[in-house]
Amino acid sequence: MPEARSVVVTGASRGLGLASAAHLYAKGWRVVAAMRSPDLGLERLRAATGAARGDPRLVGARLDLDDAASIAAAANEVEAAIGAPDALVHNAGVAAFGSVEDMPADAFEQLFTTNLLGPVALTRALLPAMRAAGRGRIVVVSSQGGARGMPGISAYAASKGALERWAEALAQEIAPFGLGVTVLVTGTFDTDILTEQTPDHGDYQGPYAPIYGAMRRMGDFMVPRAAPPERFARSLARALDDRAPFAKHAVGLDAHLLLLGARCLSGALLHRVVRLAMRLPRPGSLRRP
Repeated sequence: MPEARSVVVTGASRGLGLASAAHLYAKGWRVVAAMRSPDLGLERLRAATGAARGDPRLVGARLDLDDAASIAAAANEVEAAIGAPDALVHNAGVAAFGSVEDMPADAFEQLFTTNLLGPVALTRALLPAMRAAGRGRIVVVSSQGGARGMPGISAYAASKGALERWAEALAQEIAPFGLGVTVLVTGTFDTDILTEQTPDHGDYQGPYAPIYGAMRRMGDFMVPRAAPPERFARSLARALDDRAPFAKHAVGLDAHLLLLGARCLSGALLHRVVRLAMRLPRPGSLRRP
């Protein structure tokens, strides 16, 4: 029997990461589930997969992307468990809601630390082994905010956009060593990042209240229509078979439509389309008389 391929999935204790780790385990992968609380997360994964305690195809690694020492220790755990991984999936991330004026500076910094600098550090730690093996796929989970800046989530959009640009550059650096990079632009999925997990910094009595109201109404419309995380997991499994040095896929109908619009429409027209779709106030309409 051929040896099972190995994958590291960050943020594997919930949401897209949990669904992805469970699906890849079911497909025969050796899964390293990297998360802040591996004891709790592994219990969830065992419940989802039926894996027994001590199963060598499902192991946990403690990972806090905000802590340099934790990242280094997690990389050591990964190499001790599976050697050079065949795939590294950067799924873990955080979001925050609020306008540029309302978003605290430390919240902005937190988003960049977790969504960009943490994945960069983990990749740097694992790349030497992957280069030496001459194989491997690095998958970056982005979002519609990374493809197009959206109101109310500018800090999150900036961090994901930066992550995408880094992934594009990384792909060209590591392709000569036999490695590849895939970016997945996600649509709306039913995870707690849509609800209680995302801090809300908006001042609903302040000048941006009409914009927040429009966005909340859009959110109320989209949340019941969000796709199940298992649908993302299936798309991820297919993306792990990419062979091109760089690939980019939309996952979800809304993500497909946004990327299509970005390719086909001018920046000004796409800006107008987004404003109308989200029912945002007209330009100049909140100007004081």
